[in-house]
Amino acid sequence: MIIPHYGNSPDRIVHIAGQKFRYAEFCQQCSRLQQEYDVLKFASIGQSVLGKPIWCVRIGKGSRHIHMNAAVHANEWITSVLLLHFLEDYAAALQGRPKDAGMSVRQAEAWYRDYTLWAVPMVNPDGVDLAQNGAVHCGAYQSRLLAWNEQSPDFSRWKANIRGVDLNDQFPAFWEEERERRGVAEPARQDYSGPEPLSEPEAAALAALTREVPFERVLSLHSQGKEIYWNYRDYEPEEAEQMAEQLAAAGHYRAVKLGGSDAGYKDWFIQEFRRPGFTIEVGEGINPLPASDFDDIYKDVSAILAGAMSF
Repeated sequence: MIIPHYGNSPDRIVHIAGQKFRYAEFCQQCSRLQQEYDVLKFASIGQSVLGKPIWCVRIGKGSRHIHMNAAVHANEWITSVLLLHFLEDYAAALQGRPKDAGMSVRQAEAWYRDYTLWAVPMVNPDGVDLAQNGAVHCGAYQSRLLAWNEQSPDFSRWKANIRGVDLNDQFPAFWEEERERRGVAEPARQDYSGPEPLSEPEAAALAALTREVPFERVLSLHSQGKEIYWNYRDYEPEEAEQMAEQLAAAGHYRAVKLGGSDAGYKDWFIQEFRRPGFTIEVGEGINPLPASDFDDIYKDVSAILAGAMSF
């Protein structure tokens, strides 16, 4: 049987083999990237509930710092591949071997000179594995996970971490209001905000990195809708809307002023630092988006990420 590969060509490291991209595949491809491209610097920023290192990839030597993250939600794992794919394209262009027609050597060299990019492609590794493998390898959590998932062995719609906490409802930006609005008081596949802000090690690690590095702007990749959210309770800086419009135009997305949502990573960043933050809802359809959509999604997303590196 021939297993289809998405986002792949003979000279590519980052790809989806078949229909899955789990933590093991992620780590294998990160190891190969590290061997191939010395401009990619890997470091763990913390561990998941089950002890998996949460890897951050740094590239660039500029004084302007940018952050991108992905796979905050378990069944949105395709965003992890998109971000890692972008990092490979960037590193390859720096070596004078661009793999993407939309990224030139000159562009990559300018980014490397001016910016330092800090990327966390898989914020929720336990959840990513759960959404694709089910609960059979979750040890002591298996019976609880089945109960939280209404006894269904199908976890493909699971968004939360392994403890049933939605990591994008974990940040201290009107957290109490978000918990009341969600109305979910116990672990679940989505929308449970946890016992308190930053109770989960994955969210805490992301917050610690963000407080440590003076990020000029941040982007968090989610799915789906082809929309870019850029505001938060009027805390966003004046230039945020125009930046969102430019990013949306680059990727043929829509810039949306969003209300009635709190406690997300982008929300907290905007409130805490008063700098531009964006949630990018990639692709269209029902989560998890099919791997067969990857190539079409990447064309748009790579243009958006390149735009974010070029302001």
